[in-house]
Amino acid sequence: MRRIAIMLPGLLLGLLLCCHAVAGDRPRLQPGDTPPDTLGTTQRGQEVTVSSLHGKVVVISFWATWCGYCMEEIPVLAKLQLLATRRGLPLQVVAVNHREDRDTFVRTSRVLRRSLPELLVTWDRDGAIGKPYGVSGIPVMVMLRRDGSIAHVHVGYGADMLDTLVGEINALLLEQPAATAAVARP
Repeated sequence: MRRIAIMLPGLLLGLLLCCHAVAGDRPRLQPGDTPPDTLGTTQRGQEVTVSSLHGKVVVISFWATWCGYCMEEIPVLAKLQLLATRRGLPLQVVAVNHREDRDTFVRTSRVLRRSLPELLVTWDRDGAIGKPYGVSGIPVMVMLRRDGSIAHVHVGYGADMLDTLVGEINALLLEQPAATAAVARP
């Protein structure tokens, strides 16, 4: 029994190193990077892109109906979106349904649209949209600056993260948008 207890920490360390090496081999976008443009399609077939949201702080949440933490996070993000909309703040939450079948996505989108109408819900059928962000487990939240660059990436969700997330969103809303090129006048 004592031998098992002594070997267990070394075995766990070895497993962690193997998992880290496999995860490290995957390309993963980091803060400061420019993400791919696509954010999926809505239930009605509308393509949503990062470029179409330029000028707004964008919060992307990769989620699925079977994920308990995701289902806790989505209403919180929808309330933040509602508050931002009411106050005229340049914020858009995009909830990207990750790797669920079309029927589940459509049913869930309808329910969310009725109960959380400010939330923009899109579909990532095969995980291709989440792949550049390193999404393998969910939830994953990515915050974009108004210029479309990545500001923060969070893996997982818990109510204890809420103050940090709201603080990051508020800081991004306070950042001045990138200066636009001066227009020459005749």
